[in-house]
Amino acid sequence: MCGRFIITDTAPDLAAMFDVEHEGENLPEPSWNIRPTEQIPIVLESARTDPAVRRLESARWSLIPSFATEPTSKFPTFNARAETAAEKPTFKASVRSRRALIPATGYFEWHTEGNVKTPYFVHSDDGLPLAFAGLYSWWKNPAAAETDPARWVLSATILTTDARGSLAQIHDRTPVALPEEWWDHWLDPATEGDQSLVDAAVAASQEVVESLDFHEVAPVNGNGPELIEPINRD
Repeated sequence: MCGRFIITDTAPDLAAMFDVEHEGENLPEPSWNIRPTEQIPIVLESARTDPAVRRLESARWSLIPSFATEPTSKFPTFNARAETAAEKPTFKASVRSRRALIPATGYFEWHTEGNVKTPYFVHSDDGLPLAFAGLYSWWKNPAAAETDPARWVLSATILTTDARGSLAQIHDRTPVALPEEWWDHWLDPATEGDQSLVDAAVAASQEVVESLDFHEVAPVNGNGPELIEPINRD
């Protein structure tokens, strides 16, 4: 599960990191406490041109499938289980050809014992940004006028899988963090995605996921670099 994460890199930094050819408008600023339904930067490749153009765009973090009649859902869609994404109506069209990378400096996870929830910050062991495997969708708001530029909503979700290694100590799920050699393949809209592609992405992510570090932090309130400072229990 990934319900809060952070991005401390600016849009130009992300564009350079992911070899982006087009930067969208109104890209969100760096944040240390991103919540579901807030705007996040995502990397995608548009199939409307040949060759495809790699873009950095602002998306709503909670996927709205194209067939939805309203933006909200009774089920959370900020995460998608990798094991079933290719068969779920909400996500299967996106698995097929609308895959994204979601940059992250790290994410928060809560370990629960009884009624006590302890927050941890999870990050790469070398301090470099992560690239979560994501899915995106374009949704046309039926309540908006045809002339309303906001009638098309771009939204995204983060794929999750079973936690392994030391991460399993704090939670049983973890985001699928892709190694750099997988970025092009995951984004390529000409590759028709199915469950085997998702499974292969999960397998490729294991080396990244198992190298992640984590430390306990204070309650995650507000928005600033102090949120990721470790708590010293000694």
